[in-house]
Amino acid sequence: MSTKDVLDTLSAKLDESQAALAKLDTYYEGRQPAAFLSPKSQEALGNKLRMLSVNFPKLAVTSLAERLNLTGFRGIGEEAADVDLWRIWQQNDLTEQAHLAHLDSLVYGRSFVIVWAGAEGPRVTVESAKQVSAAYDPATGRVVAAVKRWTDGLTHYAVVYEADQITRYAGKENALLVVEVIPNPLGEVPVVPIVNRGRLLDFDGVSEMADILDLADGLNKVMSDAMVSSEYYARPRRWVTGLEIVEDDEGNPVNPFSSEGDRIWQSEAPETKFGQFDGSRLDGYSDLSATLTAQIGAISGLPGHYLGLHGDQPPSADAIRSAEASLVTRATAKQRTFGRAWEKVADLIVKVRDGQNTRDFQTLWASPENRTPAQVADAAAKLAGIGVPLESVLADPLGYSPSQIAQIRQARRAEALDASGADLSTFLVTAE
Repeated sequence: MSTKDVLDTLSAKLDESQAALAKLDTYYEGRQPAAFLSPKSQEALGNKLRMLSVNFPKLAVTSLAERLNLTGFRGIGEEAADVDLWRIWQQNDLTEQAHLAHLDSLVYGRSFVIVWAGAEGPRVTVESAKQVSAAYDPATGRVVAAVKRWTDGLTHYAVVYEADQITRYAGKENALLVVEVIPNPLGEVPVVPIVNRGRLLDFDGVSEMADILDLADGLNKVMSDAMVSSEYYARPRRWVTGLEIVEDDEGNPVNPFSSEGDRIWQSEAPETKFGQFDGSRLDGYSDLSATLTAQIGAISGLPGHYLGLHGDQPPSADAIRSAEASLVTRATAKQRTFGRAWEKVADLIVKVRDGQNTRDFQTLWASPENRTPAQVADAAAKLAGIGVPLESVLADPLGYSPSQIAQIRQARRAEALDASGADLSTFLVTAE
C-alpha cells in the first residue's frame, strides 16, 4: 500500500470515528441532551431546565485515572530504576501528559504517544484519538502505520508514520501535498497506542463509560421528572367554589386573590368554599434514583460512598477498603494494560537516544489503594524487616520517583559518612 493510500484509508477511519467520539465527549462533560425531558415538562419548568446531568460517567473515568500514577521504569532484572530515562520523561512533561493519556484512553477507548528525535533529545508527545488513527497487523496486533491530522487556521496538515519513513503533508482540505519525507532509522512505527482494551480484538479500545451511558440517561430522566414534580405538583394547590369569576376587558379571568403569603383570602358570598389539594410526594423518585445509582455502581465498580448511597454517616476505614476493592482491582488491571504500552514508549525513547536498545523495561506504578501515612509506613517497615531492598521499598509502597530515590540514597550515604567520622580529605588529590 502506498503512502497516499495509507493517508486516505486512515483519514477515512478518523472521519468515521468523530461522531462517536463527540458523543462520548458530551457524556464526559455532562452535556448530553435531555432526551427524556418532554416539551411540556420543559414548559412546566418555565423553560429554565434545558439539561440536567448527574455525571456518574465522568466519575467512573476520573476515579480510575487518579489511581494510575506512573512513577518510573526499571530494566528487567535490575534493582534500581532508570534515572536517565526518568529525566527524559520529566523533560517532556510526561508526568502530567501521561495522566491525560490515561484519561483520554478511558473516555475514548484509546490515546496515542509519538516518540521522535527533538533538538534536545527524544521528543515524546501524547496525542488524542480525534487527531490520530492507526492501522494494525491482524496477525500480531502491532501498529503498521499511523496518521496524525490537524488544522491551523485555513491550512490542513497530516503526517503519515510508517516503519521506513515519515511523510509530512500540508495544503487545503482534500488537497494535501507532500512537503517532506524523512527516513525512519528506527525500523518501526514510532506511534504507541494506549488502548483501554476490553477483549482480544478490541484494537481501538472501548470507553470505560460505555456500559453506564443508558443508565445515566435513565437517572437523568428520573431526576428531571422529580424537578418537574417539585415545581408543578409537589406544592399544594388551592381551590375555591361558589365565587363569581370576574373578567377583564379582553375577556380574561382575573384572579381575585393575592399571591402574597401574608394576605387573607376572603369572599362576601356565603356559598363560597375554600380548600387545597395535597401536594405530590417525591419518595418514588428517590427510591428509583437510588436503584439506578446502585446499578451504575455495580457495573462501574464505583463504591457506594463515591455515589452518595450511605447518607451522611461515613463508613469505617475497613469498610472503605472493602468497598473500594473492585475499583482497586480495576485500576491494577489498567496498570497492566497501560504499562505494556508505556514500556514500549520507554523502548523507543532509548532507541531514539542511543540508536538501539537491548533492555526490556518494567513500568513502576504507585499503589492504587488509598492508604493512610501510618499504613504506608508500617508496610514499608515490615518489607524492610524481611530483607526487601531499600530501592524497592522506596518505590512501593512509599511511591517515590527514581530521582527522589537517588536523592534519598545519596543523603543516606552522606549520613553514614558523617556518623562514621570518616575524613575523605586524604583521598583527594590536590592539583599542583
